[in-house]
Amino acid sequence: MSQMWKNTVGYMKKAAGACGLEDDAIAALLLCKRSVEFQIPVRMDNGKVNYYTGYRVIHNDALGLSGDGTRITAGLTCDEVKALALVMSIKHAANGIPAGGAKGGIDADPSLLSEGEFERLVRGYIRGMIPKGYNVDVPGADINTSPKTQAWMLDEYEQVTGIHSPGAINDKPGLLGGSLGGEDATGRGMYVLTQEICKERGWLPEDVTIAVQGFGNVGSNYARYLAEAGFKVVAASDIKGGTFDPEGLDVGRLLEYTESTGTVAGFPDGSSITNEDLLTCECHILAPSAVQDVITEKNASNIKARVIMEGANGPVTAEADEILYGRGIAVMPDVVANAGSAIVCHYERSQSAMNDYWELEKVQTRLDRQILKSYTAMRETALGLGTSFRTAAWVNGIKRIVEAMRWRGLL
Repeated sequence: MSQMWKNTVGYMKKAAGACGLEDDAIAALLLCKRSVEFQIPVRMDNGKVNYYTGYRVIHNDALGLSGDGTRITAGLTCDEVKALALVMSIKHAANGIPAGGAKGGIDADPSLLSEGEFERLVRGYIRGMIPKGYNVDVPGADINTSPKTQAWMLDEYEQVTGIHSPGAINDKPGLLGGSLGGEDATGRGMYVLTQEICKERGWLPEDVTIAVQGFGNVGSNYARYLAEAGFKVVAASDIKGGTFDPEGLDVGRLLEYTESTGTVAGFPDGSSITNEDLLTCECHILAPSAVQDVITEKNASNIKARVIMEGANGPVTAEADEILYGRGIAVMPDVVANAGSAIVCHYERSQSAMNDYWELEKVQTRLDRQILKSYTAMRETALGLGTSFRTAAWVNGIKRIVEAMRWRGLL
């Protein structure tokens, strides 16, 4: 059992206990409706054919068609994908999105592939992914996927089916039917929640220090929004290293630097800091926005932040979560904190279905309103049950899924 699946099962059972869910419902929620593993043959540039393992897991679709993300990482396992699919079910349900949870990916290292090999791999994934389609299962982007890969996926799906179907793929370029505001939706959602949390605590933006681990699409957009609003981003890092300035980094210059170098490491206007040290640096808000399991029982007691904003999926282990809650550190759980992309993916499907595309202001206004509504519901449940935000968010999600399953006669 992978650590991520173990964490996910733990969160599910804890939330189920908090809301008095029956054993048969818990057992049903821990099952995945469909788990597909398949091989993708790719003709390499040297003429040799290599095989890569693809996965697609539909956890639960009681609330509607399933989706979202597709990650391409070396060492990806079915256990990891199952855990992510279950989390996606909760994320959709906790945020009022009429969709079930799914996740997928490929066990491969994109950095070892040429552009042509990578495209053939991505197109092969869509051919092997069954079932698929705008009314069944819609793959979105995740780690090492992007608007470019989603455009390849859409074209492959339409070539195979012979039907133009922009709703079959999420996170695609706007020109091909993608939604405006999709690429920075997760970072914007985190920023909106940050504003609300600081308002509740009486913290002024200019007094709030924030550390961001992971400076990819999520972390960099979050930092950009923060800087524009006057918050102090004191640390940022990626896989190659980090940069730190207790007085606040110049985020605009940092974004320019990362655009030209591909990393925050070596940024001349800051001091070097490791990913491990960033997690325990002095700050008001810590945003782990890279990968899972970075805050564990080994370092949870050393966290100095007063709020943790989960930009990544599962960055805090179950054991660490207990320690942080006991220390009075508020954790904004991934199922709400980083739900911006999932929310806008829902908008994207709606726009594709109606062939009616929204202005950016409409997308952002609705995103802001919806994620704040999810936060308010989570906070009220947490106060009512005397639980952490994470348990409260899971309770809210579980209740909606179970109600839908009961209506369908699945429980």
